[in-house]
Amino acid sequence: MNHISFISLLSILILASCKKDKPDPVVNNTYIGPAKKVYVINEGNYGSNNAGITLFDTGTGNSIPDKFKDKNGVALGDVAQSMSKINGDYYIVVNNSNKIVVCDTALKIKRTISGLTSPRYVISVSAQKAYVSDYYANGLSIVDLSTGTKTGSITLHGSTEKMVYINNKVYVTNSAKDRVYVINTTNNSISDSILVGLNASHIVLDKNNKIWVLSSGTSSVQGKLSLIDPFSNSVTWSQSFALNDKASLLCMNGTKDTLWYANKDGICRMPINSTTLPNAFITSTSNIYGLGIHPTRHEVYVADAIDYISQSKIFVYKASSGTYFGSFKAGFISNGFYFE
Repeated sequence: MNHISFISLLSILILASCKKDKPDPVVNNTYIGPAKKVYVINEGNYGSNNAGITLFDTGTGNSIPDKFKDKNGVALGDVAQSMSKINGDYYIVVNNSNKIVVCDTALKIKRTISGLTSPRYVISVSAQKAYVSDYYANGLSIVDLSTGTKTGSITLHGSTEKMVYINNKVYVTNSAKDRVYVINTTNNSISDSILVGLNASHIVLDKNNKIWVLSSGTSSVQGKLSLIDPFSNSVTWSQSFALNDKASLLCMNGTKDTLWYANKDGICRMPINSTTLPNAFITSTSNIYGLGIHPTRHEVYVADAIDYISQSKIFVYKASSGTYFGSFKAGFISNGFYFE
């Protein structure tokens, strides 16, 4: 595979027939990793049925504004929430369309999982079973991965959000509550709950198999970053953010030793062995709506939702230094990324 600089990538991007928007100039041309595909999840405007998946290929420089629609000839649906890979297929959760669209690696539709209320995220707990969080259903949906059907539910009041799996347990965040809930995946029941802070919707697992939870708080309640030991289900460290810090979008890097999150000043970087909250590592005045850390290229991808009616802009930075690399346009209201 040819080592193509980011300047070269974006020069090609300008000329590529499938790209309609000229990117910003690139200020750094250092090659920083193997070529990969970057999928951008675009929510689209609520009620407009214009959700989509943008594909940016760092190897060829090609950007396809809506790879899903190009591949299938139909729109993805209303409000794409998340994208993950399970058993070799892509699972795209489409919130306001009440469904999960299952695609092959070319983004060709294989089947649709229906019977969901307002799905948010999906996580596999075995080769045959997955859980789906939900904003309005007051619980998790249980899905049979072999048939693509909902087979049951787990009652859990509030708005369930992101999840992690470890030791036959799923840890579920809840943006309407101040706790993380622990689900026994053997019998599909709640086995514990852990007090972390209000509006706990972001969760990641580090290299030491410890769980980090970011609780965003409210305008009158401080947010908090908490570290959970999954063996004791106890909080071993926590620190509150300043009021109205607007901390959110917690992510983990590829080596699982560094946390990344957004706040009102930009993007923060925090090693997992740190005991104090950092200042912004990348300062930004953008309307930060999505954040992702490429696990092998060591790039920071930041989605700017602009004014929510224009195409989002994706800014790329070098994770080691915060150096700006360049940008490209995606779909409407980009909220996250899936990295190949």
